Amino acid sequence: MSKMEAKTSLLDNMIGVGDMVLLEPLTEESFINNLKNRFEHGEIYTYIGSVVISLNPYKPLPIYTADKVEEYRNRNFYELSPHIYALADEAYRSLRDQDKDQCILITGESGAGKTEASKLVMSYVAAVCGKGQEVNKVKEQLLQSNPVLEAFGNAKTVRNDNSSRFGKYMDIEFDFKGDPLGGVISNYLLEKSRVVKQPRGERNFHIFYQLLSGASEDTLKTLKLDRDLGKYNYLSLDSASVNGLDDAANFRTVRNAMQIVGFMEDEVQSVLQLVAAILKLGNIEFKPESRVNGFDESRVKDKNDLKEMCELMGIEQAALERAFSFRTVEARTDKVSTTLNVAQAYYARDALAKNLYSRLFSWLVARINESIKAQFKARKKVMGVLDIYGFEIFEDNSFEQFIINYCNEKLQQIFIELTLKEEQEEYVREGIEWTNIEYFNNAIICDLIENNQSGILAMLDEECLRPGTVTDETFLDKLNTICAEHQHFESRLSKNSKFLTDHSLPHSCFRIQHYAGKVLYRVEGFVDKNNDLLYRDLSQAMYKANHSLMKLLFPEGNPIKVNLKRPPTAGFQFRASVGTLMKNLLTKNPNYIRCIKPNDKKASHIFTDSLVCHQVRYLGLMENVRVRRAGYAFRQAYEPCLERYKMLCKQTWPHWRGPAREGVEVLLNDLQIPQEEFSYGRSKIFIRNPRTLFTLEEKRARCLEDLATLIQKIYRGWKQRTLFLLMKRSQIVVAAWYRRYAQQKKYQQIKSSTIVVQSFIRGWKARMILRELKYQKRCKEAVTTIAAYWHGTQARRELRRLKEEKRRRHAVSVIWASWQGMKARRELRRLKEEARRKHAVAVIWAYWLGLKVRREYRKFFRANAGKKIYKFTIQRIMQKYFLELKKTMPSMSPIDKSWPPRQYLFLEGTHTELRRIFHLWRCKKYREQFTEQKKAIYEEKLEASEIFKDKKALYPSSVGQPFRGDYLEIKMNPKYQKLNTLVDEKVIIADVVNKINRANGKGAARIFLLTKSSLMLADLKTGQLKASVPLADVSGVSVSSQTDGFFALRLKEGSASAAKGDFLLSSERLIEIITKLHRTKAGCEDREQINVDILDEFLVQFKQHKVCVKFLQGGPKNGNSVTCKRKNNRLLEVSVPSP
Repeated sequence: MSKMEAKTSLLDNMIGVGDMVLLEPLTEESFINNLKNRFEHGEIYTYIGSVVISLNPYKPLPIYTADKVEEYRNRNFYELSPHIYALADEAYRSLRDQDKDQCILITGESGAGKTEASKLVMSYVAAVCGKGQEVNKVKEQLLQSNPVLEAFGNAKTVRNDNSSRFGKYMDIEFDFKGDPLGGVISNYLLEKSRVVKQPRGERNFHIFYQLLSGASEDTLKTLKLDRDLGKYNYLSLDSASVNGLDDAANFRTVRNAMQIVGFMEDEVQSVLQLVAAILKLGNIEFKPESRVNGFDESRVKDKNDLKEMCELMGIEQAALERAFSFRTVEARTDKVSTTLNVAQAYYARDALAKNLYSRLFSWLVARINESIKAQFKARKKVMGVLDIYGFEIFEDNSFEQFIINYCNEKLQQIFIELTLKEEQEEYVREGIEWTNIEYFNNAIICDLIENNQSGILAMLDEECLRPGTVTDETFLDKLNTICAEHQHFESRLSKNSKFLTDHSLPHSCFRIQHYAGKVLYRVEGFVDKNNDLLYRDLSQAMYKANHSLMKLLFPEGNPIKVNLKRPPTAGFQFRASVGTLMKNLLTKNPNYIRCIKPNDKKASHIFTDSLVCHQVRYLGLMENVRVRRAGYAFRQAYEPCLERYKMLCKQTWPHWRGPAREGVEVLLNDLQIPQEEFSYGRSKIFIRNPRTLFTLEEKRARCLEDLATLIQKIYRGWKQRTLFLLMKRSQIVVAAWYRRYAQQKKYQQIKSSTIVVQSFIRGWKARMILRELKYQKRCKEAVTTIAAYWHGTQARRELRRLKEEKRRRHAVSVIWASWQGMKARRELRRLKEEARRKHAVAVIWAYWLGLKVRREYRKFFRANAGKKIYKFTIQRIMQKYFLELKKTMPSMSPIDKSWPPRQYLFLEGTHTELRRIFHLWRCKKYREQFTEQKKAIYEEKLEASEIFKDKKALYPSSVGQPFRGDYLEIKMNPKYQKLNTLVDEKVIIADVVNKINRANGKGAARIFLLTKSSLMLADLKTGQLKASVPLADVSGVSVSSQTDGFFALRLKEGSASAAKGDFLLSSERLIEIITKLHRTKAGCEDREQINVDILDEFLVQFKQHKVCVKFLQGGPKNGNSVTCKRKNNRLLEVSVPSP
């Protein structure tokens, strides 16, 4: 959207007038009413050309969201409604695209929202510039510098709960892409008098309350502080708590911000120690003590606070106590020591507190600059943001207000000069005749204050430096003498007689007529505040402190570099700083934000006309509007002007084919606008009176209504025609589809009728053929049936004949069988009778023989019957026992412990002996089956049992696992061909183990090889040999009693292999490795047994040091794995899971 179109488009929906340059009529009353109207509708921003007026809403508004940032990003300044983002975007794009350094000047009185405005500008720039890890870090540091400076430089006042009590100017440096590189902060005139004294209803600086509210108990104890605010004289109690301010949370924010900016933890502690020391310093009180010479001397009442303060700062208590009681004055080679009375001691105490806090604040700014400064020395683009006091007019104005108002006079001077310069350059660029604009030039006021000969600051410095008695009254007398004839200086005691009877002007005051109005200054305190003296004794005492910051804060206290020259005054330093600031601002393109406070109650929706009018006057806003509209109130390029107003002329509507300037000329001539109301520039049209612009807008609005009606008419006609054509096309399509459907339906009916007729004819023909076939079939079936009946009759007759013949033959057979049976039964009965008679004879004969035998042997049988019966019984029982035992014999497995139960008590010994003999016999049979290889395996298992059984918890799980030895198949695996060439002997065991590193307890995979003469360790991946140890050098092995696989190979002291120390290894096959190692060592020539120590804590030699390896039962957090951790240089802890 073009500038003209955007700007005047604001007039369509804008509340009041968004740009005061277009305000008609321009009076102070209309100016205030326009601000009030917009403020009451939530519009807090208004333009004066490119200047933004900002009213403090005293409530959060939904106009600073991320969507708003995107809305104003890369948009023309006048394209959207007035907003601080528009000014920030204009400044950033001018810096990035046009390579122009920018500065944003934010002014206004306390509570007007200057600090928040500067935050909004910085947050917007941070949001729209580039991204990246380093860029984001720089942006975060720039943004986080604000909470630190606010904590140490802001305070609660009657006008503002977060009032900046110092002026701040920040230069943000960018690279050629527009990405931030860093920044530099300058501070001006910190209100250090607030440290020792605050007006009623106000607070000291925030950091004191934040420290006492947010610090932990340990921190407060370290700093020797108490949370009770009433224990500290420098803290006012009537406004200790502020609604909406959470000091504890803000303290955490400040700590976090200091960490992000780059403060080290010891630096943060040093800063907090100085803050605590200042609180302790305020509690030091003095009492008078008379001396012999008649002079009063001050002494510290209670030395407890002094002692604690000295401990915090590392100062010798006696040296600081003397500095509060004596003052040493040096003049060339002479030194004079004078005593300080109680008033002078309190002055010295407060001066020390003010200087200590002021220098600490300056050090903080320098430290932040060190962190946020650009790291590269390439050419940089700079955007400056100035947040400084506005013009101040209080009931009681002193040296601080005088200095602040002098700075605002300089800013007003540069503002008018740059505004006029910008106007004049545009007029010359466009070929418009420049007419001198009458305005109030405040250079005469600036000269009254800063003139090197007769200026007020020069006379104040001269009065402070001259010998003799110097007071505020002598300074006022000098002003009355030198400035009496100046038209902007007023004093009751001056030579100008017209003020002699002005009772509104007290005798101890003078009045200056500033551009914003007359201000009455009370001279009391001017000389002391300008001197800003700190006794040299206090400076030297501070320099001697052991605190890390003291030598940096008080360099003049160095006794080696004693400088007898008087330090520059506060006024001189501030004038130099303002001069440097003005030169800096003149090199940049200025952008202005004028902040206004709508009321003194800090309430939303309250607009106090008198208060706003007062601020409008001393901000010079009316003067600004007059300068902007002194020549031409409005100007815009020809193209957007023609594009916006072309509908007002038939010749330019709807399209103008020629140059844009000619089109604008035709347009204005057709509208009959007077020639004196506008001028043609090279690229812009200049309109003198805002009323002309409003007339064009009114005509345009009426024309737009007519055009809207015409557009509606044409649109409705087009819409109806389009609907008709659509319905017509739809009717044709519907008719075509219907005719197609009707023909298809008719065709289907004819087709179905034809099919029905065809089916009936085909059915009739089929039935005729079927009837003929059925008749032929019935004829054939009748012949077959008659033949069948005939054959059946013949067959039945033959069957009856055969049956009759069979029955006759069967009857003969039955009669013959019956006769033969009867004969057989008769013969059987005869034979049975004969057999019974023979048997009876045999039985009687047998009984007779038995009787004879029993009678013959009866006399012999009764003597041996018992023994024979017993022997016979025993034999039968033994026979039965062995037969039963044969049936229930156990298996031939040697490990089968079952045996049949004992049946007879008298066979218990026999039963046990048979069991033993059977076991020995089956063991012999089992051994006869063994091969030599299997026999060796069982011998290894037996030896493992002797070493580890009931000693190592891992042993039971290894019993059922066979010992294979070469698990890696070294001889067959081509991966280990290189290693195979190095091994000449038979490999007894080859497995993967973990070699434990004593530095961190972690394992590295190694190949473990054991031969008859040596053991070797090789790299698992490459097969490269790492270590080779002869078996003769191995003295023993140490293992734990738990389920882990760790073992230590101890080497003989003094052997060549022991140079690097013992080996601490871990393996899942620990039992097999140690068993084979033990057998191999025992089979060597020396027959020296290897010692196997099973302990839960043993020593391992690593090079020159012995490390203790300790095994612990692990908890659930260790899971099911064994972990090894290094606790210190002499201890490795192995955590073993609980079984």
